Amino acid sequence: MRHAPFAQPEAQPKLKKALGQNFLHNAAICQRICQLLALTPADQILEIGPGAGALTVHLERCPHSLLVLLEKDTYWAKERQKAAQTSTCCLLQDALTFDFSRLSGQKFSIVGNLPYNIASPLIWTIVQDVTDLKQAVFMVQKEVAERLCAKPGQKSYGTLSVWVQSFMHTNLAFTVKPGNFTPPPKVDSAVVTFSPLAERLDPGLSTPLKALLKLCFQKRRKQLGHILRSAQLPDCSALLAKLGHTPSCRPETLPVKSFHQLAAFFAHVLTGPEGMG
Repeated sequence: MRHAPFAQPEAQPKLKKALGQNFLHNAAICQRICQLLALTPADQILEIGPGAGALTVHLERCPHSLLVLLEKDTYWAKERQKAAQTSTCCLLQDALTFDFSRLSGQKFSIVGNLPYNIASPLIWTIVQDVTDLKQAVFMVQKEVAERLCAKPGQKSYGTLSVWVQSFMHTNLAFTVKPGNFTPPPKVDSAVVTFSPLAERLDPGLSTPLKALLKLCFQKRRKQLGHILRSAQLPDCSALLAKLGHTPSCRPETLPVKSFHQLAAFFAHVLTGPEGMG
């Protein structure tokens, strides 16, 4: 990958609240993250937001063939490039605007201590766009980790849960206290692992599923039948019965596969010219 040009670095590094810079400084936690990745000499790694490089140093010690760093902060991007080993390159790049589809077909492992303010949209994009993702390990706010891993009927189960679990197996590996960061955040963090499902969501269902999830979880406490009727969607009572549900059930109780079946049933309406897509 070609390096983006670097601007002149700042005289001194500054922690930027707007970039969600809470730098991990506990080496033991970095080692645990690397152990979760279980890297091999052939692996290619993408680290998002390396910052001061606490995790980067440990990744460079792991078996790998290529380590790509995405860093939005000019100062830290230059510092990471200066300290990089021969198998490491740093791109001055905002992860939110990076084209993750570029990684498809290359079996990358993606890792990072993600800024709280971008973790959810970033993971949403990655699981859809990186079609050949080998694995991912992300540090996120504990509340987001619980949503990523939630099961039907749990309080945290919602749009993000269903979407991510349409592509990935998720597991909350361990929690991390604020004192392991500089500066310490006000809440706990957690490390989540992601491994690809054998069968990903059919690409043709992506748009209708997004529209259906938005519709359902805006009114998560309402009965599903009421939500669908209010949106003037076709009657799906027979399909719900086949799936083992009734119109009186609530969206938060439906498993991921049931949302897929409903998205397929409503696909034409949800993606049509007059639909919600």
